Amino acid sequence: MRIAMIGTGYVGLVSGACFSDFGHDVVCVDKDARKIELLHQNVMPIYEPGLAELVASNVKAGRLSFTTDLAEGVRGADAVFIAVGTPSRRGDGHADLSYVYAAAREVAENLTGPSVIVTKSTVPVGTGDEVERILAEVAPNSGAKVVSNPEFLREGAAIEDFKRPDRVVLGTDDEEAREVMRQIYRPLSLNQSAPIVFVGRRTSELIKYAANAFLAVKITFINEIADLCEAVGADVQEVSRGIGLDNRIGRKFLNAGPGYGGSCFPKDTLALLKTAADFEAPQRIVEATVQVNDARKRAMGRKVIKAMGGDAHGKTVAVLGLTFKPNTDDMRDAPSLSVIAALQDAGATVRAYDPEGVEQAKPLLSGVEFCPSPYVAAEGADAVVIVTEWDEFRALDLKRIAGTLKTPLLVDLRNIYPASEAERAGLTLVGVGKPKLD
Repeated sequence: MRIAMIGTGYVGLVSGACFSDFGHDVVCVDKDARKIELLHQNVMPIYEPGLAELVASNVKAGRLSFTTDLAEGVRGADAVFIAVGTPSRRGDGHADLSYVYAAAREVAENLTGPSVIVTKSTVPVGTGDEVERILAEVAPNSGAKVVSNPEFLREGAAIEDFKRPDRVVLGTDDEEAREVMRQIYRPLSLNQSAPIVFVGRRTSELIKYAANAFLAVKITFINEIADLCEAVGADVQEVSRGIGLDNRIGRKFLNAGPGYGGSCFPKDTLALLKTAADFEAPQRIVEATVQVNDARKRAMGRKVIKAMGGDAHGKTVAVLGLTFKPNTDDMRDAPSLSVIAALQDAGATVRAYDPEGVEQAKPLLSGVEFCPSPYVAAEGADAVVIVTEWDEFRALDLKRIAGTLKTPLLVDLRNIYPASEAERAGLTLVGVGKPKLD
């Protein structure tokens, strides 16, 4: 089938590349001429493992192309996916839908025949209704149908998630639209990799927000349990395993740490709260989750200061990991931003290392010395802090780090290392949700 993907950001580019790998003819459209030029050179605008190779192979096969010409992209398309940004709006935190509606209007102006218009962007309940109204206004005789198809991609594992998803959610009550979407996702059914769930369009839009809000709640819950573990002398990792083995709870998203960040959870929880307020259906658990998570990031900075004896003035801290999670260069709402701000406010000098996120971090962090390796960052520092659990931090030469530190202190905000291993290397370890050592 012929697919037009409007937007070559994270969702649009990954989705377009994967659809083309399924065998569909995909045209990715973006107004940013520089981005399209770089994509023609196989230079990715984001870091995502395996994406450059996937794009290159499908461009070579003639199934994937890039253009700034929306009319060219939409011409003859069986489906047009809208995958533009929906950032949080200033003031009320609601999703800014101006890009979605502008794309819908331009698509409508350039339709050459019946097509299915698919909202792939994360959008609040009722957005599809407005897209449908725009189509009816601009192209009343186009025969276009509007479908909601939320994405559930994890940064760092997006290609695997797209090709082997837990489920594909499709929101439409129109049988013709259903058949088009069945054909688009047919390759998934061939290997029985995922159930395709058809629901109403508004239900589909809410599923995305409910899913992300629930995961945010789960992360925040175990983070608060970690604080209780420290107070009573329990181990949060053992608590997590003990409750996660219950199939009703599950083991995922029960790793205590410095709080959630990224492009989805912070934005989507705020948008859900705004929708709930608009419809007078308060979501108090989600509201508390947002408040607790915001406070936690800064609290992790204070935790580091406390581990340094309560005074960071004039001291140097090596921060390992800047991105909000490993295997991405995404710095949006990363916990490291708040941790570093707290350290700097307390008078500390910060050195930092991240395998992929330095260029994205530089505009966001002033007064930070960016280092080429974790060992350079640690040299002469008063403490090393692990903020993001990149794989290369799982096998650090702790003895080497201990030998270069001014004070042998490791604050592990991801609980990568057991205390015994750190002690053998000559380090004092402070983790999250761990019983205090005698």
